[in-house]
Amino acid sequence: MRSRRTLPIAVASVLAAGAVAGAGAAVYAALSPGDTKTVVRQVTVRDSQPAAQTDALSVNEIYRRSYKGVVEITVSSQSSSSSPFPGGGSQSQRAQGSGFVYDSKGDIVTDQHVVDGATSISVRFWNGASYPAHVVGTDASTDLAVIKVDAPSSVLHPLSLGDSGSLAVGDGVVAIGSPFGLEETVTSGIVSALHRQMTSPSGFAIADSIQTDAAINHGNSGGPLLDTEARVVGVTSQIESDSGGNDGVGFAIPSSTVRSVVTQLIASGKAEHAYLGISLSSNATAARVASVRSGTPAARAGLQGGDTITAFDGTRVASAEELERAIAAKKPGDSVSLTYSRSGKTHTVRLTLASRPS
Repeated sequence: MRSRRTLPIAVASVLAAGAVAGAGAAVYAALSPGDTKTVVRQVTVRDSQPAAQTDALSVNEIYRRSYKGVVEITVSSQSSSSSPFPGGGSQSQRAQGSGFVYDSKGDIVTDQHVVDGATSISVRFWNGASYPAHVVGTDASTDLAVIKVDAPSSVLHPLSLGDSGSLAVGDGVVAIGSPFGLEETVTSGIVSALHRQMTSPSGFAIADSIQTDAAINHGNSGGPLLDTEARVVGVTSQIESDSGGNDGVGFAIPSSTVRSVVTQLIASGKAEHAYLGISLSSNATAARVASVRSGTPAARAGLQGGDTITAFDGTRVASAEELERAIAAKKPGDSVSLTYSRSGKTHTVRLTLASRPS
């Protein structure tokens, strides 16, 4: 099992069969079976604007409009083995996840951790037909991936992306996927909180994640989280649990991130993100720098651990989350101003953002 970088304020556990060792809540990638170690970072929930008033569909109506666009993904991979016997150097593993049809060309969105290390991928559609798929592109820093199938148009039913930014706490949501390989499973709940932060497989924060109490279990990874108009507002990715199963706390990657990253993956096979090169103190209300990575824009600009960033490109920032969102809104190569305080003095520097390392 591969170990992932964790944040010091969160409790993490590797996904495993059977009992969970240790006490406290753990965060799991909702994949069956899985080998990723991921954590979620709790952040203060900002005030959110009420969603526009619409005629909400029933859970049954949402399901009937959407189920043909949801797929089950089966992945085969090879893992190394310590067996001393000849031919025992590797073992074949199979895992299952979920996804949804993104367009009529056969592009399918899922989680990066679902297809990570895959040697073969099979996609099962609503009518029971299965087709091989290949990876178009993956982005470990947002845990998103696009795979593609050569399937007839009659089985491809793309789902529409909604606006995760319009969600309000308490709004109804529906998850569809294949928990434990049980395809076309639908669960419903509400948006329990907004502006949470998950840690991606590569250790970077996935900002503005959606928390929901809709039941999400192993195998739901990559499936859609839909609003009451049957639009995809998130991609299910992680759960926080004492038991390893659904305890009513699940998390989804917001559709705003999905739209940006998937567009890049389809166009070039990769996604680029602006990068400053600092880590931020997780227990501080301000955007306080914990460390600076050498050779990065922040290092070249002279930032040091202990500095507090107060403005980014002319806009005041009051927390680590606000700074991370401001950086995420930029592109590699953008020139920005950065204002920070050190030992009671204020400094402003100008720097050019780099591309986030893999």
